[in-house]
Amino acid sequence: MKLPFIKTTLCLAALTLCGLNVQSQDLIARQAPIDRKLKSVDSLALQKQIRVEQSLYPAFDIYPTWNNETVGYKDAIVPDSYTFDLTGFCMPTEHTRITDIFGYRPRRRRGHYGLDVKVYVGDTIRAAFDGKVRVVKNQGRRGYGKYVVIRHDNGLETVYGHLSKQLVEVDQLVKAGEPIALGGNTGRSTGSHLHFETRFLGIPLNPALMFDFEKQDIVADTYTFHKDKGADKKATTRKGLFYKVKRGDTLSKIAQKQGTTVSQLCKLNRITRRTVLRPGQVLRCS
Repeated sequence: MKLPFIKTTLCLAALTLCGLNVQSQDLIARQAPIDRKLKSVDSLALQKQIRVEQSLYPAFDIYPTWNNETVGYKDAIVPDSYTFDLTGFCMPTEHTRITDIFGYRPRRRRGHYGLDVKVYVGDTIRAAFDGKVRVVKNQGRRGYGKYVVIRHDNGLETVYGHLSKQLVEVDQLVKAGEPIALGGNTGRSTGSHLHFETRFLGIPLNPALMFDFEKQDIVADTYTFHKDKGADKKATTRKGLFYKVKRGDTLSKIAQKQGTTVSQLCKLNRITRRTVLRPGQVLRCS
């Protein structure tokens, strides 16, 4: 009498288990699209977070740190090459006369890591690209004097030195062309001018390879940094771009050195063959 009952019970249990298994499979099947949606949400949230970090810290994926104290970096991993997008630029000043060039200064036994552009005290200095202000400091009578460092979305950092007044604060977001300072004569300076630097991971790059102050334009839409060239801090200005007159130089000697002609030098610099050259004078050669 008990055997049929046991069989019946086992059958009912088996059917119940089958039902539960089917329900579990249905639940898993219904859960799968939800999981996919959650993954999509996580991905969108991550993308949003990345965009937020990018806006807060330009080029955060390239630079090792964000600090408000120093121009350079320690332990930065420098890529073999990197291409900067120079579109969307603004010239930092409307003045066009270069008074000193990028390169090593043998007489002073130190490098000059930017271009000096003649400006007057109180002239407006503007941000070269969109970015975020990283450093606003004053070195007193040393070095840059009052200066500003901005890190840009394209990976470059620009330095503006010898200012009379800074108009921005640390961690402030700025747009290309926005006033950031006033020209001055602070720091180690013998006359009012803007000391303008372009740097990558703290490495100084020649601004004349990117900015054409005379034409108030960029040299090209992009500029590619190469580690083996950019790391050489004694690198001089590209041949044919600018030349700083030395004692004993003549137009014919300079033309020969720079691979150009006296007529071209006169035309570019609006001078004549009879113009007396001054040591320290900067001539445009191409």
